Amino acid sequence: MSRIALFPGSFDPFTNGHLDIVRRGTALFDEVIVAIGTNSSKQRYVPVEQMQALLLEVFRDEPQVSVRTFKGLTAEFAREAGAHYLLRGLRNSLDFEYEKPIAYGNQHINTGLETVFLLTSPLLGAISSTIIRDIHRFGGDVTAFLPYAMPPLG
Repeated sequence: MSRIALFPGSFDPFTNGHLDIVRRGTALFDEVIVAIGTNSSKQRYVPVEQMQALLLEVFRDEPQVSVRTFKGLTAEFAREAGAHYLLRGLRNSLDFEYEKPIAYGNQHINTGLETVFLLTSPLLGAISSTIIRDIHRFGGDVTAFLPYAMPPLG
């Protein structure tokens, strides 16, 4: 049986910190699925379809990595995808406190699902999608934070 991990998130945008977690995850798992979730209550900065296209290009030469989109519960999508692991990155203790009850809830919904936490690399720990959106929104250069060229505003 393959060890398949789901790396779920809104990825709005997907950062070099996310990229680091995925690539390190490929050393632990046979396959890593980057799962871009859709939250109907949030307005995205980068549309889901555009983010998926960007990430398909980022990972085009990495057959262990696939990129999919989903709606609904992460634990249910993991079951559909055949993933028995959720891969999550932690920048700090606040991330852990946020992620812990989510991991418990996911395991309650899908009892075969284990959450695996990787600490973010020290050089990437200060990166957040929120900060990158703000820098980009006000015309700043975000190329150092992303593994692709950020689409223009509008």
